[in-house]
Amino acid sequence: MLDEINYILATDVGSTTTKARFFKKTGDEYRYVISGEAPTTVEAPYEDVTLGVRNAVRQIEELTGRQLLDENGIITKGLEDQGVDLYCTTSSAGGGLQMMVAGVVKSMTAESAERAALGAGAIVMDAIAVDDGRKDHEKVRAIRTLRPDMVLIGGGIDGGTISHVMQIAELVKSAEPKPRLGMGYKLPVIFAGNINARKPINDSLGDIFSLTMVDNLRPTLEEENTEQARAAIHQLFMEHVMSHAPGYNKLAKWTEVPIMPTPAGEGTMMRVIAENLKTNLLGVGLGGATTNVYSIVDEKFVRTVSANLGMSYSICNVMKETGIANIIRWLPFDMPEESVENRLVNKMNRPTTIPQTLQELVTEHAVAREALRLGLQHHKTLARGLKGVLRERTMEIERFRRMEEATYIDMMKIPVIVGTGGLLSHAPRRSQSFLILSDAFQAEGVTRLFQDSVFMMPHLGVLSTVHKKASWEIFEKDCLVRLGTIIAPRGQALEGEEVLTVTLEMPDGSICKETLRFGELKRVKLGEGKKAKAVVEVTRLFDIGLGPGNKLETKIEGGVVGVVMDARGRPLVLPEYHAVRKTKLLEWFKALELYPESFLEEVSKQ
Repeated sequence: MLDEINYILATDVGSTTTKARFFKKTGDEYRYVISGEAPTTVEAPYEDVTLGVRNAVRQIEELTGRQLLDENGIITKGLEDQGVDLYCTTSSAGGGLQMMVAGVVKSMTAESAERAALGAGAIVMDAIAVDDGRKDHEKVRAIRTLRPDMVLIGGGIDGGTISHVMQIAELVKSAEPKPRLGMGYKLPVIFAGNINARKPINDSLGDIFSLTMVDNLRPTLEEENTEQARAAIHQLFMEHVMSHAPGYNKLAKWTEVPIMPTPAGEGTMMRVIAENLKTNLLGVGLGGATTNVYSIVDEKFVRTVSANLGMSYSICNVMKETGIANIIRWLPFDMPEESVENRLVNKMNRPTTIPQTLQELVTEHAVAREALRLGLQHHKTLARGLKGVLRERTMEIERFRRMEEATYIDMMKIPVIVGTGGLLSHAPRRSQSFLILSDAFQAEGVTRLFQDSVFMMPHLGVLSTVHKKASWEIFEKDCLVRLGTIIAPRGQALEGEEVLTVTLEMPDGSICKETLRFGELKRVKLGEGKKAKAVVEVTRLFDIGLGPGNKLETKIEGGVVGVVMDARGRPLVLPEYHAVRKTKLLEWFKALELYPESFLEEVSKQ
């Protein structure tokens, strides 16, 4: 059946723009052909998302000369000269999927419920727990005012007491929250808690809400099971949420593949990358309103969404969260705080505008670093070991407790970083997105960096659910940009001390040897598809992944940026004094040819 698929169309109905991507089988492989984009039509006066889809697809028709639309929608009975064999779509229009989660213990079952919802592509509006510090009437008021698309309730291990689970259920029942869309239907509630509580939960909530029962998120303290809850969220997203959004019923009839939330499509593709590269991975989707961070570490998948960190609608929230000083520290020129604030307010008020000057571009890149840094901080609070796991009491119990609190995200054990989103995908120079990602996430050891070239990871993510071969072939050949590799040892030293020596045996047999002093950044050009043998030597105060002072021998892959050697130290600490910091930033930006040389020279003279 899959062998008969020659033409594929995928769309993403975003909050502002609907993006269509057209793919074709050429020989034995699938390739990307062309794109079309149009404003999303979810709001008045249109209130029908299919109009935006039609407008985006019509651009593809004009560019290819192939008819893809008729009066009924997308032509899915593909012929030689018209239609497609497969159509699928993702969506985040109308605010995407918004959920409330609840559990008995905030750091245990409520946290597991939050991970399940985030992994399914939702924005978590609030997490209610017995021990969350709020009084019952405050929780009821919070639940009543949320207006989520659905609610996920966890709590209790299988066979345990049900009293606390019922306490959470009574709070939800008392608040009786109303759905955000479609006031005439029952709000979907998923119960993923103690199986002994199913009957009482059904008796309490079954008549008021559209209740779904799935396997317990935490059947025992030692295990977490989120897959059934995620599957139920996807199904209810289609049946309840999408069915009440303007035009989605019509859109759903155009495709046999369930509509997937855009972040879920993006996350699915991140998992496909990790699976194909057989590696741990850290990924980010830097959007206009949100920053989504994904990690796959030892096959554990976690997604977090920072709903107040984005590069257009939420850009002023980034400024508020991080502070104006943290943005200005990335600028190699003098700019008053008021001017920076005004530029960011203008961007928030006119979210579709793009930078008109190099100063504006550098300022946006500074904000992006902070948005990603804060997004990773948030991600680490959920990417950690399960709370409540019983451990043998020993003299090291305090050390275990600290380990339990800490994240398992260790950048030394993350060999791949992937970035997507408008600012990263459309950066004028690839070296800009390379340094933004490595600065914000502070890559350690030897790390390969990739990015989505044309912002189609959501499209390929939903495609992978029905045709994994096609999605990976298209992604690898037409979407994935291999930025290059960064070599960044962990450690600190005094400015100017020799800390790192890298010897590269290049593909042509030549030897390239670079010695770096603390605070330096250097680049060696090594193209995409090229590999070099590397010997990385560090001083005793630095670690490249094998322990302090130990030498690493490995193979290095190139990219459009090449190989970057970073002796600025980890954690990366910018100089405190502005004049010194400005000089260092200009050195780093010149080393990677981040911006036009004439601009950097002009800035250095100011």
